[in-house]
Amino acid sequence: MTKPISEIEARHSYGLRIIAVYKAIKSVCLIGVALVAFGLHREQNFERLVHMLEHLSLQDSSGMRWRLVGLLEKWGPSKFKAVGMVALAYAAIFATEGIGLWLRRHWAEWFTVLATSSLIPVEAYEMFHKFSGLKLGALIGNIAIVIYLIRIAMQPHGRQP
Repeated sequence: MTKPISEIEARHSYGLRIIAVYKAIKSVCLIGVALVAFGLHREQNFERLVHMLEHLSLQDSSGMRWRLVGLLEKWGPSKFKAVGMVALAYAAIFATEGIGLWLRRHWAEWFTVLATSSLIPVEAYEMFHKFSGLKLGALIGNIAIVIYLIRIAMQPHGRQP
């Protein structure tokens, strides 16, 4: 026996809202990255960060701090403007996905499927290149989102296009 459309729509609405909140969190985080990157574009802020990292009195047995200092010095402050712009572009894409899904727009389901699935090959490469649990979690989460949204998008519904 099939469920009434309203119950199915309500269940899908909940799933879409969860994904929309996830996209909103990613957008806010990327805006934060952009703000930091734009701040590091200024020479004095960049030099202050490098100096602070060099003089931290932390036990750093893995050498991560020195790798970060080396990376920052290699990039220089000029690269951070581009990093900020890319972060803002991704934040705009995630915000568009999230708002569209929150409003239950059919186009947002397909837009999110395309945007999210386009990054899966890159995420898979990154995970196999240098494995981490976080990368695996992101890959599995994005695959689950794509499958879920394809299933929803292919179902008939009375929502606005």
